[in-house]
Amino acid sequence: MTITDAKPQPRLDEPDVLPEGADIEDIGPPPQQKSRIWMIRLASIVFVIGAWEVLGRRVDPLFMSHPSAIAVAGAHLISTGELLASLTSSLRTLLLAFVISSVLGVALGLLIGRYRTVEAATDWLVNALYSTPLVAIVPLVVLWFGLGDAAKLFIVTILAIFPILINTIAGVRNVPAMLIDVGAAFAAKEHQVFTKIILPSALPYMMTGLRLGIGRAIIGMVVAEFFTAITGLGALIVKYGNQYDTASMFVPIFVLMFMGVTLTMAVRYVEEWIAPWRYTEE
Repeated sequence: MTITDAKPQPRLDEPDVLPEGADIEDIGPPPQQKSRIWMIRLASIVFVIGAWEVLGRRVDPLFMSHPSAIAVAGAHLISTGELLASLTSSLRTLLLAFVISSVLGVALGLLIGRYRTVEAATDWLVNALYSTPLVAIVPLVVLWFGLGDAAKLFIVTILAIFPILINTIAGVRNVPAMLIDVGAAFAAKEHQVFTKIILPSALPYMMTGLRLGIGRAIIGMVVAEFFTAITGLGALIVKYGNQYDTASMFVPIFVLMFMGVTLTMAVRYVEEWIAPWRYTEE
């Protein structure tokens, strides 16, 4: 055998070449896994609603209702327009307060987390306000802003801002120091460090704070509607609770639950759009 007849041996650093027409098997969860999860979830929902329907009919309607009665009450509130008017009033306050708390919480969190002087000047105030039961200051808020929408807006904002603020601070402080040093080594300016290093690294913490802030904002909205201007979904709960109409009282409660789930999912989708690398391994 001559040298020219010898077959070349594959090198270790060369990638394997598949023969033409070979099938490539995708590595990952089977395609039926998601559908199976949704089937289990749907079966769980049907089971809970069915059990509630059966057991709820055996309880005095004064103390508990059942899904079919709640659906009838909801259809009645929709037909009269009462539910839509209350939902519009609550959503207007909720969204405006959430935007204000998000802007303030993220901005202050970036400053407090980045600069030690700002932290030293404000950490005592943040800790004091966060540890104070804010429901206790509702009478003081009424004295300041009256019983109108301004009082509701203040209460929702002050309740929603702290999860956003604290998570943003934690995100900034957890940025690897090595990345900051690399930026300094390349003579990056402060705004470049913020936009290129700190914001991408702290973004997961910020989005977690926004999701937590939505839940706190809904709680603040209901508390504000209970104790200040009795309007919106909170007013429906108070009204039908005083009338001992349990089925109608459950309607705004379910609307609040659906609102919280929907807004939380919306923030998650925004996070997937802004930071898709967070979900590449899921």
